[in-house]
Amino acid sequence: MSHKANAPKMNSIAELPPSEAKWVELKKINWTDQAGRERVWEVAARKTRGRSGVDAVAMATIILHPSRPPSTILVLQYRPPVDATTVEFPAGLIDADESPEAAAVRELREETGYTGRVLDISPTIANDPGMSTANMQLVVVEVRLSEGDEEPEQHLDSGEHIQRVVVPLDELYEKLLSYSRQERTIVSAKLFHWAAGLHFAKKQLLQL
Repeated sequence: MSHKANAPKMNSIAELPPSEAKWVELKKINWTDQAGRERVWEVAARKTRGRSGVDAVAMATIILHPSRPPSTILVLQYRPPVDATTVEFPAGLIDADESPEAAAVRELREETGYTGRVLDISPTIANDPGMSTANMQLVVVEVRLSEGDEEPEQHLDSGEHIQRVVVPLDELYEKLLSYSRQERTIVSAKLFHWAAGLHFAKKQLLQL
């Protein structure tokens, strides 16, 4: 028997005591700027960083199929901090003793069902350096399909509600613009930056 899904919603917002925080903590940084002036900065710090020194991975997936255009995978999920459905790369935290490459393959399979091989991995990059210590690596993963392959099953954890969408790379930029016009939907910055880079690089090449 199927059950109709409820629309997610925020019920309340309250201050979080430090003793209850599992994932982040607030810190105060006392520092001296280039003019010799002493200053204070507030920062949210992750509490879950493992041995790799990297918090998370996001996967830019390239799906290759014999008779379809090269595509990528997006995931849509509700994010309480922005009270909206976000359009993102598949992504996830790196386990304590896990490498970023292994985390990328694992998270991609869990969130989308697809299995691929790592083609490239970025240096460690900052997520939001003005507000947070959070960092990540962007991993390019290649998925090769054959004719007749069925769409794989997701392997989501209990409580995860993630919709996957396969989009041809040539249509990605316009697809993200379309999502951004939908009510209570917002596109992840790192995904949009990647798509915009592809889009404007293609436009520039056509002008040469």
